[in-house]
Amino acid sequence: MEVGTQAMDHLINILQTDRSDSEILGYALDTLYNVISNDEEEEQDESEDENAQKQADDLGTQFTETFIQDPEHITLLLTLLEEFDFHVRWPGVKLLTALLKNQGVQVQGIILVSPMGVSRLMDLLADSREVIRNDGLLLLQQLTKGNAAIQKIVAFENAFERLLDIITEEGSSDGGIVVEDCLLLLLNLLKNNSSNQNFFKEGSYIQRMKPWFEVGDDNSGWSAQKVTNLHLMLQLVRVMVSPVNSPGATASCQKCMYQCGLLQQLCTILMATGVPADILTETINTVSEVIRGSQVNQDYFASVNAPSNPPRPAIVVLLMSMVNERQPFVLRCAVLYCFQCFLFKNQKGQGEIVATLLPSTIDANSISAGQLLCGGLFSADSLSNWCAAVALAHTLQDNLTQKEQLLRVQLATSLGKPPVSLLQQCTNILSQGSKVQTRVGLLMLLCTWISNCPIAVTHFLHNQENVPFLTAQISENLGEDERLVQGLCALLLGICIYYNDNSLENYTKEKLKQLIEKRIGKENFVEKLGFITKHELYSRAALKPQPVFPSPEQMLFDHEFTRLVKELEGLSSLQTGPSGRFLFNQTEEMQILFLLHTGLITKAVHKSSEEEEKEEEVKKTLEQHDNIVTQYKELIREQDAQIQELKEKVSSMTTQTEQLQATVSQQQSQIQQHKDQYNILKLKLGKENQSQSSQGDTQVNGLQTEELSQLREELEELRRQQTLLQTQLSEKDALIDSLKSAAKAAEGPAGSDNTELLQELEALKNQVQTHLAEIGLLKAERQELLRRAEAGPSDTAPPSDGSSDAAKAELENRLAAQTAEMEQLKESRSGLEQQLAAATSTVAILQTEKAKLQTEVQESKKEQDDLLMLLADQDQKIHSLKQRLKDLGETVEDEDDLRDQTSDEDDEDED
Repeated sequence: MEVGTQAMDHLINILQTDRSDSEILGYALDTLYNVISNDEEEEQDESEDENAQKQADDLGTQFTETFIQDPEHITLLLTLLEEFDFHVRWPGVKLLTALLKNQGVQVQGIILVSPMGVSRLMDLLADSREVIRNDGLLLLQQLTKGNAAIQKIVAFENAFERLLDIITEEGSSDGGIVVEDCLLLLLNLLKNNSSNQNFFKEGSYIQRMKPWFEVGDDNSGWSAQKVTNLHLMLQLVRVMVSPVNSPGATASCQKCMYQCGLLQQLCTILMATGVPADILTETINTVSEVIRGSQVNQDYFASVNAPSNPPRPAIVVLLMSMVNERQPFVLRCAVLYCFQCFLFKNQKGQGEIVATLLPSTIDANSISAGQLLCGGLFSADSLSNWCAAVALAHTLQDNLTQKEQLLRVQLATSLGKPPVSLLQQCTNILSQGSKVQTRVGLLMLLCTWISNCPIAVTHFLHNQENVPFLTAQISENLGEDERLVQGLCALLLGICIYYNDNSLENYTKEKLKQLIEKRIGKENFVEKLGFITKHELYSRAALKPQPVFPSPEQMLFDHEFTRLVKELEGLSSLQTGPSGRFLFNQTEEMQILFLLHTGLITKAVHKSSEEEEKEEEVKKTLEQHDNIVTQYKELIREQDAQIQELKEKVSSMTTQTEQLQATVSQQQSQIQQHKDQYNILKLKLGKENQSQSSQGDTQVNGLQTEELSQLREELEELRRQQTLLQTQLSEKDALIDSLKSAAKAAEGPAGSDNTELLQELEALKNQVQTHLAEIGLLKAERQELLRRAEAGPSDTAPPSDGSSDAAKAELENRLAAQTAEMEQLKESRSGLEQQLAAATSTVAILQTEKAKLQTEVQESKKEQDDLLMLLADQDQKIHSLKQRLKDLGETVEDEDDLRDQTSDEDDEDED
């Protein structure tokens, strides 16, 4: 007190003025730390120690407030931490840590706005002197407590990489107190900070956690520090997959943990021997949240076997611990949580558990999960009864199929007596007046079982003793301990009314309501129903899925059962947020909400039979309307699919037409090439004939006469082929004329395409005719050449033998070339004829498809008109039914909202 009061200002002045003297700076910082710190070094008696500690806390807080009144003092301290001198840096770290302990929020705010304040503190982790590095860890722990902004800055200053390196250097789980400090700092950075969690996952740091859990076969003699380290490591894994995180972030972390082998490593610890009890318990809780809601992880966990002889599934081994009353309470709670997480959104796993109870799958030589649950359900230990009942309820959660399957389970109660159903045995134990915890567990199981399952309700009501037992329990005036049982009985009876299909004549909805009015009274029934949410343990169970209870006697409510109660009482929309977490923690608010919204059960109790009949009629009519609308929507979808197919056919035909056009253009280019070659040959022949006519043409000997006769035969053959082609062309002309007349008469979107195709065919025909005319000209020219060769002057002097042989060879070559050209022209003509035939068939196909399209379009228009008429009639009926409902006092959706919803659905269908 004396030193702090007298010397505080002088010590701060030394820090400001004597920056060059590291020794006096160190003494000043040490003195300030001793003044501000609340640590007691000397041992005193307990009473004296408490008083002295309280006084020191008050003094330390007062001097801290005095020191931070000027934010520049914190900035000065951050500047001094940049000094590398050990005598300045180390006391500076300790002083800033003490300031954060005493006035954390204020000091955090000053450091946050200080330029490079957090970065200067992060440099402490890179200090080569372990003392400064270790105290820097303690400083960062205090700095990151409860401040998300500082946590993000520290994370992006590469804190994860540095901390994981330190943990590895120190020996991971076998390390000392430094590993613990690093893990505590990691927990500060990741807990309730989704940004840092995502950064941790994206940086592939989850994969680096796997080596932490590689424990050896010899698990005896774990040190206390190793237990602490491993406990913090498991907590770090749970932070990444906590149910309070966003579902998407949790799912991605679960997937990553399975892929990198972390889940497999945790399951190895789970099945290992010699693991301390608290580590085993925390490992079970960690595995639970790693597999919760992840189908892949749940399937892997179902395949894990314990290293026993013979091997047993891990689920069976864990359930054996849960129903064993000699096991620690926290371990049994952890196993129950693991079983719940295994079945969460896992219908496959639910079916496998229920299947072990069915008569066709029971194996007398092995213990199954279902047998263990039934054994715990009917044991003498009330905690085993409760855990087994809750576990069985989770096998039925949101699974109508398994609720019906469980009705088949038969139990052999004793020798010589017929077997009874599991449902009947549960009600038998209820009627025997067992402990409150056992009855609460059985009632929660029954409520979950018959909820939303009319067949189970019928089975329950079929026992003539069940309804009288429930009414007797509800109507009695019992003590405080029995009120919860009365409320659950009222809830069970209300479920029997709400989900009753009136298949039993003695226990229809109306008769059950009359029974409540006569023996219980409606007001009394609602009051007893409200005892559930009034219980102090109800809100605690609704907070989070993990069953955490201070003592076994307080295990009364299950988290999933509280969700069922809120759904049945119509409170879920008011008491739960978007993430499904419970928002109202005060029991008084829950009581008010419960009284204001009596919910589905109380509505079912107060309704009359006439109102129910009217509601049933309205529901049936609306269902019929929905069915009709659904049918027409399906019809429209089918028609849309057909139209789409026809459009695809038209597009394919268009593609074929384009290919034909390309082929025609290619043939045109070839014809042009032939024409050019012919012109060149004609010019050459003209020049040669002129030179030969001057010399005389006396080369008509025996060989030349044979060549001329062959040329005449070829000309005759060409004439016959030309006549045949002209006949075929005339037939094609007649066909094309008929197609033109049909195309002009046709209407629809395909008419223009047919007209274009006919125009192309006409152009193709003109090209063929032009080509034939050119062939005729060539033939005439050749005939003229032959005539000239025969009618040459006879008095011309015969040329020498050498010149005659040369002229004859040249003439033979020219005739051979002309013959080859004629063959090419014939081939091109045959190709054009084939193209003409293909185009003609394409026109016929297009006309047929066009006629089909027109017919289908007309039919579709007619069906749509009929649909509009039917929809108009249905809208009129709905309007009248809504009016009737409004007259009856029921709340009905607005017509404009319904139209908007219908239009949105139509838009989605069109998309």
